[in-house]
Amino acid sequence: MKPFQSLVVLLLAVALGVIASQFLGTEQLRQFGEVIYRYGGNDYRSTVPQVALMVLVGLLVLWLLWSLLASPFRAWGRYRRKQGRARLIEGIQAHEQGQWQRAEKLLATAAEDKEVSAVAMVTAVRSAEARDDQAAVNQYLQRLAGEDATLHALLQAERLLQQERPVDAINLLDTATIQPLPPRGLWLRTEALARAERAHEAYGQLGALRKQKVLPDEAVAELETRLAAQSLLEAGDVNALAAQWEATPKALRSDPDVVSAYALRAVALEWDEPALLNLEQALDTRWDESLVTLYGQMPVDKLATRQANLQRWLGNQPASPALLLALGRVAARQRQHTQAEDYLHRAIAAGAGPAAWEALGQVFLDRGEPALASQCFANALRQQRGDDSIALARASAPLAAPLDAVIPERATVEEQSLMSEPAPLVVHDRVGEERDAFGNPRLP
Repeated sequence: MKPFQSLVVLLLAVALGVIASQFLGTEQLRQFGEVIYRYGGNDYRSTVPQVALMVLVGLLVLWLLWSLLASPFRAWGRYRRKQGRARLIEGIQAHEQGQWQRAEKLLATAAEDKEVSAVAMVTAVRSAEARDDQAAVNQYLQRLAGEDATLHALLQAERLLQQERPVDAINLLDTATIQPLPPRGLWLRTEALARAERAHEAYGQLGALRKQKVLPDEAVAELETRLAAQSLLEAGDVNALAAQWEATPKALRSDPDVVSAYALRAVALEWDEPALLNLEQALDTRWDESLVTLYGQMPVDKLATRQANLQRWLGNQPASPALLLALGRVAARQRQHTQAEDYLHRAIAAGAGPAAWEALGQVFLDRGEPALASQCFANALRQQRGDDSIALARASAPLAAPLDAVIPERATVEEQSLMSEPAPLVVHDRVGEERDAFGNPRLP
């Protein structure tokens, strides 16, 4: 309480005391009892209400005196807290401006105030980390551990995740003294579980993350998709994979990342039929280029069935580069080189990129045309570097070849063979033929 307020309270107390003394001076109050106090051979008599009032006034006077005596110390404390808050603000500003050493100095001074010491130490740790001073980091962390165990655990867990030590981060966040975890602790533990290949446990914390509003709704949705896909990839056997797939929400069962994870893990566990079936169902539900690429690359049999499905989808997606590439790969695996070449040329024209050039080069290799194969592989490297591809150049055929042996048109910038051009007419001189001065034969 301020001195002026204390003086006003004292004056009010004196006024109430005077008014009360007038009321308490009547003889009618003796019916409530008397108090006799004997000291030094003398007896002092008073009524109970009067004694109670005197005690109350005495306590009030003592309290006011104590307030007056302690007011300088309280003023000094307020001054120090004000200075600490100012140093805290300046330290945070210096940290944001990149003045690391100045920020540490200001924050270390501000940490003398117990109310803000934890916040100051957290920012001091980040400033020391920015200038890579591990000795200072450890010193600030030790001070922070004594001030706020929860903030220390959160900051240390974040550092452990940056050092790729998720198991240590989980053990630290599971300490009993910091339970229950604050919202940021829940998010750090979820991320640590995911990095420790325990995505199924991390997936179980999504409900708490949504409830605590730790992340925006879009970020939570992305995290759910990532954890669902990772949980499928971590399945140890077919039964675990099936159980995890059944536990996956229906809305995610058509997501490309989740479906791809299920298909890849199913193939790895030699469960080919469900892998292909789920890919086909997902593509029938929602078209996705990455899924059709995976469908064409799956190292499983049933090539004829896959080719039929791809051709069925081609009616609705005639310009899909991934679909054309998948058709070319499946045809190549069935040794249908002419058909595979046609699909791959169309895929390159549609923008399938280096993967289509590589597949086309492999087709030429299988067909015994290494020169064209090397040109295709070179084009794949060029496109990977961001350069333009170069037209394929076929070697010219012998002149004795038939004139109608023409290479069919391609959708790519492939150079046509010279066999389509008519052979030059060759005229042989007759022996003993008479010619003029210019070499022309003379008329008979």
